[in-house]
Order: sequence, then C-alpha cells, then structure tokens
Amino acid sequence: MATTILSPESATAATAALGSLIRGHRLRIGLTQRELADLSTISVRAIRDLEKGKAQRPRTDTVRLIADALRLGPRARTALEDAVRRGGARHLPLERSAPPVPLHPLIERRAEAAVITEELRSGAERLITVVGLSGVGKTRLALEAAARLHDAGLPVLWHTAPGAVADCLPADDDPAAAPAADCAGFLHGDGPSDTVPPALTALLGDRAALLVLDGADTARLDFQRLGRLLRELPGLRLLVTADTPWNVPGERLFLLAPLEAPAPTGAARPDAPATRFFLDRLRRVRPDIVPDDRALTDIAWVCHRLDGHPLALAAAASWLTVCDLPTLRGIVESDPAPLLDHLADGRSGSHLRESVGRTLAGLPAGHRSLITELCAAGRDEFLLEDVVRLTGLPLPHCGRTVRDLLVGGVIRSSTDGGRSAFRVLCVVRALASATACAPTAGAPAPAGTAAA
Repeated sequence: MATTILSPESATAATAALGSLIRGHRLRIGLTQRELADLSTISVRAIRDLEKGKAQRPRTDTVRLIADALRLGPRARTALEDAVRRGGARHLPLERSAPPVPLHPLIERRAEAAVITEELRSGAERLITVVGLSGVGKTRLALEAAARLHDAGLPVLWHTAPGAVADCLPADDDPAAAPAADCAGFLHGDGPSDTVPPALTALLGDRAALLVLDGADTARLDFQRLGRLLRELPGLRLLVTADTPWNVPGERLFLLAPLEAPAPTGAARPDAPATRFFLDRLRRVRPDIVPDDRALTDIAWVCHRLDGHPLALAAAASWLTVCDLPTLRGIVESDPAPLLDHLADGRSGSHLRESVGRTLAGLPAGHRSLITELCAAGRDEFLLEDVVRLTGLPLPHCGRTVRDLLVGGVIRSSTDGGRSAFRVLCVVRALASATACAPTAGAPAPAGTAAA
C-alpha cells in the first residue's frame, strides 16, 4: 500500500494547522473549550491538545464530532478533514523496522520466548522486564521474541544501551534507529520537556509496535515519562533487558534463570538444556570429540557444576582447545574460577567478572553476608529453613531475602532432591570472595538484613 511520506517538521506543521482551524471556528461562534467539549462529547483536554497541535493523528470520529458541534458547512468540513489527512501521514516506512540479527542460534529458551511473544502480541502486557545474571541469555531471548513479533506484523524499535554487550548485528540502514534512540532518550529524562516528542507520535500514533531497551540501567528510567509514552502511544509495547527490575506499577517481571542442568545420576541426559548448549559449543571448538557415554558424563558434571550458566559454559568449552574433557571436569570440580575467562575472547571473562561483581556489590549488606555464609558452608544446596537458621530472622523476612537473591540472579532454584532447594551460582561462588563479600566500610552487616 502506498504511503505518503512527510518529514517530522511537515507532519507537525499539518497538525498545528488543524489546531488553528478548530480554534478559529470555535472563537468565531463564541464557544469556550469547555462548551465545545460538552457539545462534541470530546474531553476538554483533547480539545486543548488539538488546538495546541499536540494531538498527533487524531481519530476521524473525533474530528467529525467536533465539526458537528461547530456546525461547519461542507467547505469548512472538507478543509478540516484535509488537515487531518496531512497531519496523520507517516514519514518513515516503519514496516521495514526489524530487530538486529543474532550472532548465535537459539539453544532452548523457546518456551520462554513463546510466553513473552504472546503476552506482548496480545497486549496483555505492555511492559516486560527480563532480569537475570549477566551472561544468562537475556539479549538472545529478547532477539527471539522481537523476531517473532516482527513476523507477526509489529515494527521493532531496538536500542542497545551504551556500554552494553551487543550480542547481535544491527542493520546499517535501520529506519527505526533514530526513533528508538528518541524513545530511549525520552525515558531517560533527556530534553527539557516531559512531552512526548511530536515526531514519535506522528510516526507511531496508535499503531502496534515494539520498543526494546537492551541492557538498560533501570535506575535511570523515568516512570512518569513511561506513563506519558504509553498513554500517547496506545499500541506501543516495551521489552526491557536489565540486571535489576524497574519496580514500577504495570511491570511484568520475567526472571530468566540459567539453563536446566540436573545432577548426573545414572546415565547422562544428552537432551538436558545445558548439555545441549555445551554440545553446540563443543562442536565449534573440538569437532573431533565424540560425545559417547563417558564424554556425556563429563559434560553433564561440568554443566551441573557451572549451574547451566550459558556464558560460563561457553567459556569452559573454549578451554577444550588446550585440554581434554576429563581434565576440564577436574578443573571445574576443584577451582572453576580460571575457566570463566573465554580463551577466544578475553573480553567475555572480564565482562562476566565485572558484571557479577557489580551485582554482588549492589546487594544489601545483609544479603552479601548471607551469600558469604552459604558459600562457607560448603554445601551445594540450601533450603529456606537454612536461611532462617543462619540469619535468626522471621520466615517472611527470609522468604523476601531469597526472592531478592533469585531476582538478582545470584542463586537459582534446584529440584534435584525433589524439594524446593536453592544453589548459589558457581560464578558467584568463584568471584564472591574477591568482589563483594566484604561489607562496605563503616556499614553494619548483620546476616540477612534487608535494605529498607
């Protein structure tokens, strides 16, 4: 279908012309904005926004009701309708706006992608924040969900935060790059005005579209501006990947845990999600290794000890260029910390260490003390009652602490023993003592004490 192309300035000027026409006709017959609102059944605020040129792409029914209330003749009504058409024209071929191309195939996560895709497609959720420890696969999941929504007909505006690891290939000529950056800037409080930029409302109007903020610092996002954005762009959906939740009303928190990596008991399971992920990496670095029963047993132990954390598994697999599987398993069981550095990409190791260190440092002092005690206990798993015993605090308080640690991604649920247990992630154990276990100087650190 042919689309009229207007610059943002032309679309804004056309909308301003519509507002001037409405105001002129209203003043000519001596009506106040309140009186016109009563006669047309349109809200006073809508009348005010139209006259100021702030309402982008007004509905045809809205303008018809105003024209009826003003008792316009055929010529004046036609001029009003022409102004609506000019102001409502889109100035970018937004249909071409697609998400970036992922660098790696999706291994597992299809169930998670299906849930996020359906909730955003249907509009059941308009704000989903995917949280989890760095390297767990948040960006790859967002890429998959965005691709599915694009296939369903939604334009995708993708913005990667400065400094975030871009695990994808952005398009060179993406027409939505500038609008996505404008949306991100608006939500970060850029600009002197809290008004949604007219170019965005002219571009999107009430059409369905997806905005992805990848690697966002949720502490810098402005909730008041989010409300304005969602009100003025009723078809917009927002998918955020972040280390911590935004914690705002209407947020759908999606906790992304590491891949399932059950403890090897009996025959190893080659279909376990973490094992499948590791085998994919193994084929890239050591295609000569045949995954027989012995190899699968070693792989299952490596995956379990590394808690199914994708970036840790990828780093461990890279070490197979210099050692064999039994040696790799021995290193993982004794001291996995050196394996967190990817041999083919030194940046991955430093990124993982820095991000986990920031996550630990951002925990309340009592949470860090609890992690220290759990690591010192030397047990693979712990129960909620263990937290009660270690902290001496009431059960509800301990339940909230465990939830905080789950959301922070530093622990994961475990059902290996058939009961609700938890594990401190191996990457956290490996780095806790060197990064964040020591309480902040001058700050008390009673075990399990939560931030107010």
